[in-house]
Amino acid sequence: MTEAGTMAGERAKPGFWQDDLELISFAAEAAGKIALGYFRKDVEVFWKNGGKSPVTAADLAANKEIAGILKRARPHYGWMSEENEDDARRLETERVFVVDPIDGTRGFMKGLDSWCVSIAVVEAGRPVAGVLYAPALSETYLATADGMIMKNGKTISTAGLESGRRMTVSGVDELFERLPADVMDMINRKKTVPSLAYRLAMVADGQLDATLVKSNSHDWDIAAADLILTNAGGSIIDEFGAVPVYNRPSPKHGIMCAASREAGPRLMPVFMAG
Repeated sequence: MTEAGTMAGERAKPGFWQDDLELISFAAEAAGKIALGYFRKDVEVFWKNGGKSPVTAADLAANKEIAGILKRARPHYGWMSEENEDDARRLETERVFVVDPIDGTRGFMKGLDSWCVSIAVVEAGRPVAGVLYAPALSETYLATADGMIMKNGKTISTAGLESGRRMTVSGVDELFERLPADVMDMINRKKTVPSLAYRLAMVADGQLDATLVKSNSHDWDIAAADLILTNAGGSIIDEFGAVPVYNRPSPKHGIMCAASREAGPRLMPVFMAG
């Protein structure tokens, strides 16, 4: 076996990514507790991206906590966070932390529970360890590249699709317009939650059969949730049928569809055709 093959085999063994998972879980919990201290209070709000995107004092405080923990522990890892300017040196590192200190900031500002801290470790373009921590819901999702998947300590999987049951799908109107009428007849639409990462987790644990993802999501929105969904039996693809690749020069992604094992074959082909 080649050296590369041997290393790939080692990394597929159960527990290989456990140290990284424990580290990012600790950081997510610490940041979540900080963010929770600002939740449903008169938190200071700033605006970025030309006034289009809000960022709160809670986002910044949580991001500072995560950066302090992770950069001290793994100074050789790259760094990508929604709340920091891009550091192109991440492209030269073997592994990179991909961080969203509060995914679902708009929901956080409205007092909605479904926001989360999202942290992933990415290697060779794909997540190898991921955590979503939703402190207002007391929920923690964990996953590693060896196939481990847990929600609050219990294994989860995507929902089955019993005969005659309509698919429960969330998404914005413009993406549903891509679907033909006969497919729409098989769908019950559910209102989306502001956190994209949490919506993907909802597919992973069977609360949704699928979610349609509009253009302009970023690595930090989906990297951890991608691994969680994949390990739970689902998948996320773009309109060309490709899985997301992370830690590229641009962290942006186009429109995508995330679905369970059973809903995917019904929904994804027509979504791509649209």
